[in-house]
Amino acid sequence: MGAKLGGGGGGKFDLGQNSEINVTPFVDVMLVLLIIFMVSIPAATVSIKLDLPPAVPPPPGAKVEEPTVINVQANGGVYIGELRTSVDTLPADLARKLNKPDPTQERVYIRADRNVRYGQFMEVMNTLQGNGYFQVALINEDI
Repeated sequence: MGAKLGGGGGGKFDLGQNSEINVTPFVDVMLVLLIIFMVSIPAATVSIKLDLPPAVPPPPGAKVEEPTVINVQANGGVYIGELRTSVDTLPADLARKLNKPDPTQERVYIRADRNVRYGQFMEVMNTLQGNGYFQVALINEDI
């Protein structure tokens, strides 16, 4: 029983040269990768579990305060509700409007016109933050 190590003649078990690409191992690897990704992606998108308290509606007849809204117009006008103000007098006017012992602890909503320049909007935001109003929420409208 001998084995033929060199190339050469055509023996009984000579298969010849195969010039075609064998894609079966490639397909097997791709299917295994597909299964791995299908199993691992749902585990990666699991959200953080939080134990949130239930929402409790206010009792009937309870007084619900209107939110304080600051409106910024494209022409530079700044309003607290219907009251016209300016960026310089905004903190004093806002404290007067809120009429609370510590007005900086109240939530303030900002709504800006679509054509307001970014600098104008940030000037209002920076003025509020510079005067201690950190509970600022932004209002947008669905398009």
